[in-house]
Amino acid sequence: MEYNTPINSSLSVTLHQDDLCAVTTVAASHKFTSDRLWINGEEDESASSKTRFRACVDGVRKLATDRIDPNTQQVLVKKDEWSRMFIHVSSYNTFPTAAGLASSAAGYAALVFALAKLFGAIETFPGEFSTLARQGSGSACRSLYGGFVSWRMGGQKEDWSDSIAEQVASEDYWPEIRVLICVVSDTKKDTSSTSGMETSVATSSLLQHRAKNVVPERMQIIEHAIFNRDFETFGKITMMDSNQFHSTCLDTYPPIFYMNDVSKNIIKLVHAYNAWAGEVRAAYTFDAGPNAVLYTLDKYVVEIGALILEFFTPLADEYINNEEFLRQVMSFNLDTSLVTAVQNYIQKSKPGDIKKIYFTKSGPGPRHLGKERSLIDIQTGLNIFINEKSHS
Repeated sequence: MEYNTPINSSLSVTLHQDDLCAVTTVAASHKFTSDRLWINGEEDESASSKTRFRACVDGVRKLATDRIDPNTQQVLVKKDEWSRMFIHVSSYNTFPTAAGLASSAAGYAALVFALAKLFGAIETFPGEFSTLARQGSGSACRSLYGGFVSWRMGGQKEDWSDSIAEQVASEDYWPEIRVLICVVSDTKKDTSSTSGMETSVATSSLLQHRAKNVVPERMQIIEHAIFNRDFETFGKITMMDSNQFHSTCLDTYPPIFYMNDVSKNIIKLVHAYNAWAGEVRAAYTFDAGPNAVLYTLDKYVVEIGALILEFFTPLADEYINNEEFLRQVMSFNLDTSLVTAVQNYIQKSKPGDIKKIYFTKSGPGPRHLGKERSLIDIQTGLNIFINEKSHS
């Protein structure tokens, strides 16, 4: 669609930037001869002509104001000058890109936030920045806020300006929530989220039924669960909705297979754990990829981490991103009855089935970093970030 609009509302949790994030620097100058973009150290030479990139850059630039020196109050850049400047953007992710871990959402949210800071942009209505981020990547609109965030479908206005993100609850509202991200594949997926959804919208009758008859009620239920800090309901709805999303992928023609056997093993492990506990202590969700996002509470997260290590053998020492959490997991003694219960559910795994685990929690929206984190040389205006993996 022209405005990259959804067929239903949705909800997500913004993860903490200390553990996973997109770092982005933007610069504008009369000396630049074209718009340029570097991602993970590599230049995307076609970026300046891409519809999604242009929608964000041009959309934020229309909201620009004078740039004023905070110390002298001198006008450094008049608002009408911004349209005569080209921009350079450098961005990298601290987690796998295009692997179904919302790298596009993080990247476009960071881009819009950085552009707004650079241009001194001011919204003409609450949530306007989220409508611009949405045109880069739908999920990016939610990533502009911290905590629990809903993307309101909208559609009552012709320009879809009512399709915006709204914060349901801050990251501090339910501080016990913990997240484990199990990276099953860190390579680029075969079917992108955008193209996959376009095909599903065109061919899946189940997707249409889901959008009209299922999602609206589930949105109410899960927001209510968040307000009440009701993990049982939150977890159940999260898993059911993930299952149904992937059912629509199978109902797509030709079908789309985002999950693999390892993904299914993780699902089985979670259900076996919950059955053993007699309550929902962990919940999985899978985006457009095979990687699992597991939600739980602080009091159970070490046990779940230990359970994953019991059944999914690590390949490397840096298997978990957080050293303190790794120590806690390694020293935890699992109940033998739990191990037996899970053994009866899942297939035998091999080393490397889960390549890495990120331990994190809900966090704030985008934040401004210091000059020392800049990815663009202030003298040349060129990218200075080097992706060590791609140059090793």
